Amino acid sequence: MDPRTLRSTFGRFATGVTVITCRTPDGAHHGATVTAFTPISLDPPLVQVALTRTSKAAAYLDGAAFAVNVLAADQSDVAMHFAGRPCGDPLPWREGATAPRLGGTAATLVCRPWRTDDGGDHLLFLGEVVEVITTDRKPLLFHDSAFHQIGNPSSEVVWLGCQDDPHTGWFDATASFTAVETPAIPRSTHY
Repeated sequence: MDPRTLRSTFGRFATGVTVITCRTPDGAHHGATVTAFTPISLDPPLVQVALTRTSKAAAYLDGAAFAVNVLAADQSDVAMHFAGRPCGDPLPWREGATAPRLGGTAATLVCRPWRTDDGGDHLLFLGEVVEVITTDRKPLLFHDSAFHQIGNPSSEVVWLGCQDDPHTGWFDATASFTAVETPAIPRSTHY
């Protein structure tokens, strides 16, 4: 698989923009812009971030607390700062429950370390969420190597009538199930 083609194809998936913040071994604040963030579980509350194995942040995160800062639409300069193009403005650092975080974000999830997994040329850091900060600020988006802002909703109620509606689930209290007998497969049949 051609890496450039694959990277370009991955870029067709619009994502939010996050900055992962942590402390270095000497206690300094460190951050890295990351679009590979995934909510994993509600119970226990887990999230995952993927970092290139060679990144400085990957060296700091193994076994360490971190925060996932979901950047707001007006924070593209913050994203660029932590992507390696420093802005001259002071950064809005705050202290979180277990790790430093940024102010002015759309949301922040502060985590304690859960585990680290192999992700090919990346490391996958799972964190247990211990604190959340949520605002009504719109998130910054990333698509096709460019920042974007969220548009108007295409529907007022996304889940209404959907089979995966979180309010009704797949089956309601009136659902009933009947066992289906499976026919025996003859021994001479090869698949």
